[in-house]
Amino acid sequence: MLVLQCIIVASIILIAVYAGLYAFGAWRWKMAARSLVERLDASQGVARSARYDAAEIADLPVPVRRYFQLALTDGQAVVRSADLAATGTFNLSLDTAQWKPFTAQQHVTSDRPGFFWDATIMMFPGVPILVYDAYIAGEGLLHPSIFGLFALGDLRGTGDIARGELMRFLAEAVWYPTALLPSQGVTWTAVDDASAQATLTDGPISLTLLFRFGAEGLIASIHADARGGTLGGNIVTMPWECRMSNYQRTEGMCVPFTGEAAYTTPDGDKPYFRGTITQIAYQFAP
Repeated sequence: MLVLQCIIVASIILIAVYAGLYAFGAWRWKMAARSLVERLDASQGVARSARYDAAEIADLPVPVRRYFQLALTDGQAVVRSADLAATGTFNLSLDTAQWKPFTAQQHVTSDRPGFFWDATIMMFPGVPILVYDAYIAGEGLLHPSIFGLFALGDLRGTGDIARGELMRFLAEAVWYPTALLPSQGVTWTAVDDASAQATLTDGPISLTLLFRFGAEGLIASIHADARGGTLGGNIVTMPWECRMSNYQRTEGMCVPFTGEAAYTTPDGDKPYFRGTITQIAYQFAP
């Protein structure tokens, strides 16, 4: 009987400790996330243009012009910020398959490129990895943490990490497509009838991604020749690609609700993100 009582008491203590860690970690994480989102919003400048005018796409490469004709409505307001929610699976390693379920919230700004991605990845039942991935005022940030208390890494800076995060912003601009317009700072260069290059500059960073368009004219994939990723315990540059599908019309725009991201490693194509947008809310220029 005494042994059973000790087991019960120990179990209650463990449950209380777990609940305390979970609650404190969540609270601490929420405060840090709020601070970063406020910093992101404060980094915004004056909107470049408040309305989309179809005349601005007249001289763009044919597949790009066709895309904007499908994705946007002439005269519509430009997206200034967006809030997205997503669910899906995330592979914790490119070396071995470790797919785990995730939920995420993302806040995006477009007057100056920026985003804050706040995700919960369930490493094991009841054991969450909280992750924020961000590009704020020219700085890249990546911080994973168990329970929001025990850091698994902390990358931040204005070098390669910032460049990689700005790539993510540009690739994901299909979710807030007015950000891809020339009036919003993107330069388009013809490649062929089904692809074109998009160049975006923010401060000292200038990068170019290859956009490929599907048979229906919408963006099917976005490709970078080199983006940093972790392979074999080391950060290396590899070809990187986002694939978009399941386009739906919302707020006068046609955007994809399903996406996949992958690196091309020496062992072949390695997807690491598969997600579905569950909610999008836009804030438009007045």
